[in-house]
Amino acid sequence: MYSIAVAGHICVDLTPELHAGGEPAPGQLVEVGPLSIRVGGSVANTGLVLADLGAEVTPYTTIGADGLGALLTGELQGRGLDTSHVVVSPEGATSYSVVVERPGQDRTFWHHTGANILFDGADVDSGSSDILHVGYPPLLPALVAGGGAPLAGLLARSHAAGGTTSVDLSVVDPDSAAGAADWDAILNAMCAHTDVLSPSLDDLTSALRIEEGFSVALVDRLAARFLTAGVAVVAISAGPHGLFIRTGTAARFRSSGRALAGVAHWAERSLDVPPVAVDDVVTTNGAGDAASAGLLFAIAIGASLEEAGRISAACSAAVIQGRRATPATIATLTPGLGGLLAAGR
Repeated sequence: MYSIAVAGHICVDLTPELHAGGEPAPGQLVEVGPLSIRVGGSVANTGLVLADLGAEVTPYTTIGADGLGALLTGELQGRGLDTSHVVVSPEGATSYSVVVERPGQDRTFWHHTGANILFDGADVDSGSSDILHVGYPPLLPALVAGGGAPLAGLLARSHAAGGTTSVDLSVVDPDSAAGAADWDAILNAMCAHTDVLSPSLDDLTSALRIEEGFSVALVDRLAARFLTAGVAVVAISAGPHGLFIRTGTAARFRSSGRALAGVAHWAERSLDVPPVAVDDVVTTNGAGDAASAGLLFAIAIGASLEEAGRISAACSAAVIQGRRATPATIATLTPGLGGLLAAGR
């Protein structure tokens, strides 16, 4: 199996259990349930799902020299990840998000970028892993400075070492510093060195300021744009509408580093993957990252495109149910995948 590095954004997610009802008035005391404290951000969400599936994962990220940073490091180490490349900086506090998730409503976030502001990819050992996944560039200002030059450079270094590169985005707040950036330029700069792009539809529409609701036509239009810009595999998640995978030419796959070259049979395909039905929704937080992890794991074990879609959807469903995406869990959600995942380990 190919080794995988996950780099970029990390934080601690603080999620109070909220009850149905309106917004609290100023001065009002509102009773809430227990507080869930879990590691989050792309590095943790994607990396831990990959580890649960059985991949060899190395995280690269920046945290603060504080209690939340110690919590993050301990959690990653407890799940078998090597944290020797996690930079502890005295210059910034560890990032955290307060996840506001009311029953029956989509989640919102109160987010502190913290030490992520310092991550520029310079400390990533680009030649040490077969696959490099970079998560949440919109929340990593140093990485996308100068029109995305540090990000493009990081991806180019991995390519030069024979690695397969992957990028996942995050929603761009139009009122933030990231919202003022030229995302057309940043995305174009990175696409020449990006083999796999796995954002949500919301990530893309917010970055490109597209005010248009979901449609397959919109997904196809965006996927075509990034395939033309040089990406080999575009996988766009659209919540309850599922996952939409579009792929480039066989020649593009062969130039995509050793891992993606191994699944060149994915070339010139279009696959729409429905979500796995989930009766008990615990959280949607991290579901997109889990889908990205499933896709990368499928590449690492040389699965078919159809198997990749099923693994990806099942990983997302596991997280939505509040379960770890282990091979045993995936096998219960999607019968028939157990043998493939066990063999991949």
